[in-house]
Amino acid sequence: MRKLALSDEILLEIEKPARYIGNEINSVMKNKNEVDIRFAMCFPDVYEIGMSHLGIQILYDMFNRREDTWCERVYSPWPDLDAIMRKENIPLFALESQDNIKDFDFLGITIQYEMCYTNILQILDLSQIPLHASDRSEDDPIVMGGGPCAYNPEPLAKFFDIFYIGEGETVFDELLDEYKIWKNSGKSRKEFLEKAAEIPGLYVPAFYDAEYNEDGTLAAFHPNNEHAKETIDKQVVMDFVNVCYPKKPVVPFIKATQDRVTLEIQRGCIRGCRFCQAGMIYRPTREKNVAFLKETAKEMLESTGHEEISLSSLSSSDYSKLPELIDFLIEECSERNVNISLPSLRIDAFSLDVMSKVQDIKKSSLTFAPEAGTQRMRNVINKGLTQEDILNGSFKAFQGGWSRVKLYFMLGLPTETEEDMKGIAHLAEEVAKKYYEIPKDQRHGRCQIVVSTSFFVPKPFTPFQWASMCKKEEYLERAKIVKSEIRAQLNQKSIKYNYHEADVTVLEGILARGDRKVADVLELAYRKGALFDAWSEYFRYDLWMEAFEELNIDPEFYTLRQRPLDELLPWDFINAGVTKKFLQREWKTAMEETVTPNCRMKCSGCGAGKYKGGVCVEG
Repeated sequence: MRKLALSDEILLEIEKPARYIGNEINSVMKNKNEVDIRFAMCFPDVYEIGMSHLGIQILYDMFNRREDTWCERVYSPWPDLDAIMRKENIPLFALESQDNIKDFDFLGITIQYEMCYTNILQILDLSQIPLHASDRSEDDPIVMGGGPCAYNPEPLAKFFDIFYIGEGETVFDELLDEYKIWKNSGKSRKEFLEKAAEIPGLYVPAFYDAEYNEDGTLAAFHPNNEHAKETIDKQVVMDFVNVCYPKKPVVPFIKATQDRVTLEIQRGCIRGCRFCQAGMIYRPTREKNVAFLKETAKEMLESTGHEEISLSSLSSSDYSKLPELIDFLIEECSERNVNISLPSLRIDAFSLDVMSKVQDIKKSSLTFAPEAGTQRMRNVINKGLTQEDILNGSFKAFQGGWSRVKLYFMLGLPTETEEDMKGIAHLAEEVAKKYYEIPKDQRHGRCQIVVSTSFFVPKPFTPFQWASMCKKEEYLERAKIVKSEIRAQLNQKSIKYNYHEADVTVLEGILARGDRKVADVLELAYRKGALFDAWSEYFRYDLWMEAFEELNIDPEFYTLRQRPLDELLPWDFINAGVTKKFLQREWKTAMEETVTPNCRMKCSGCGAGKYKGGVCVEG
C-alpha cells in the first residue's frame, strides 16, 4: 500500500484531491531501488491542464521504456493546496511514488505558454530547490526546460540548469546515458553540465554571457565556457515510422481539459502564417504513416476506454491520407461508440465533407480561424484564405446542418487599420447572411455566430518577431470598435462577441521577447504573490507593474518598440531551422501585403530543407 504525501485531513480539505494521489490507469510504477535515474516530468499548471498535454505523455512513455529510469509526473498545486503546503512545510511530491521532487535526479519542466512562468517558480519553491541555478548543490536535481517557450529561454535563464531546444524524442537518451556515467564518477555538477552542453540541442545558460548597449538592447551574446556551443541547433525527429508514441497513455481520475485519446497525425504546418510560432519552429511538416496511425489508434482506445479520439495537428486538412484514416476510424469508432474530434480544419469543401461524416451536427459547432476581417489584412498575415472561401465554406456548413459557427480573429496585427477592425464585424454579418439564404424549412435551429478576438503577440522565430505591440488601452479601444460595429449589423442578434484580456496580452508579449533582465521582474512578481497568471481569477497585473517599477525596468521597452531588422535578438543564438534571412524577407513581404504560397505549392526557401525530409522532399 503506497503512503500518500498528503494526510486524509488535507485531502478532505482541498478541492479535487484526485489531482494529487496518482495511481491512475496506465501510470507506471517501478521499484525506486532498481533504477539509476529518477526523472520528475512537470507541467507547470493544474492537473487537468497538464494531463491533456501530449508531449508529456510521449516523454513519460519513452523514459519509462528504459529499465534504468523511472519517470514520474508533477503538476502545479492549486492555490488551496499551495497555501497548506507552505504553512505545513510539505515539500512538493511526484504522483507515482509520492516522494519529494528534491530527491529526484532530474526535474523536467515543459514550458508551453508564457503565462505559466510564475508557476515554474512555484514548482521550484515548493520542491525546496533553490530558484537560481547558481545556488544549487550536487544534491539538487538537474532542472531542465523544453517546449515552445524554450525558443526564447532568456527570461527564465537563471532558473534552469539546461534547456532542451527542439523535439524530445532525439537526444534525451544520450543525456541520460551521460548522467549515469557522471553519477558514479564523483565529478562536480559543473562537469556534468559541461558534458551536457556538448550534446546537440542542449543549452546551459550559465555558460553564456549577455552584454547590453546603453539603450538597453543586446550588444553581444557569447559562451564563457569552452564546452558551450556558439549556436544551439534545434533537434528534429525525421523518422516518423519508428518514433516512440504512447500506446497506453495515463487515464486521469478526474475530467481533464482534453478528456480523450490524442492521435498525432503530423508535425509542422505547410501554411506559413506570419504570426504563428508553431508553424515556423516545427518545420518541416512531417506526416505519420497511416498504417502506424491505424494500429496506434486501436491500441490506445483499447488501453484507455476513452469515448473520444482527437486527431492532433496544426492543420489536419493538410494530412494527405486523411480520407483513408477517417474511413478507418469511422468503422472502428462506430463499433465502440467513440466520437471523433477533428480540430484545426480549414474552411473548405473537403474539410466540411470530413466533418459531416464524423460529427453529430445537432450537438456541435464548427470552428474556423479567418484571423483577420479584411482581405488586405489576411494577405499581410499570409492566411491564404479569401472572403469567398470563408463564405462558401460557411454556406456549405449551414447546408450540411450546422447552425453554430465560431470565428477566431486577432486584433493589433501589424499595419492594422480601423477598416480592418470593422471588417471583423462585416465578415461575421456576411456569414450570418449565408445562414438566412437557406430555406427556412431546411434550417437546423437558431443561427449563432460566435466571434472571438485575441490580441496579437509577436513571437520569436516568426516574421512578426520585430513588430511593435499596442498599449493595454489601445487593445481595448480596438475591441470596442469591433463590438460597436457588430451592434450596427442587421443580424446583430445572431452574432455574439468575446475578446481576450488586454493586460494579460501585454505581459505575454514582454515574456515572449524578453531578455535576461526580465527574470528579476518575474522573480519579484512571484515573491509579491503572482501565480496562475493564465487564470483570470488569479491574474494580478498590478503586482507585475509594481515589480517593473521597483526594478526600474520599462515594460514598454519590450512591447511598444519595433525592432530594426539588424538588431541582435535574445534568441539569435538558436538555430530553429528557419533562417533569419527568410524571416526578414517574409516581414518585408508582409508589409507589401503579398501572400507566400504554402510549402506544397512552392518552396519558399525557409531553411528547413536542410533536414532532408518531410514536405521538403515528398515531391
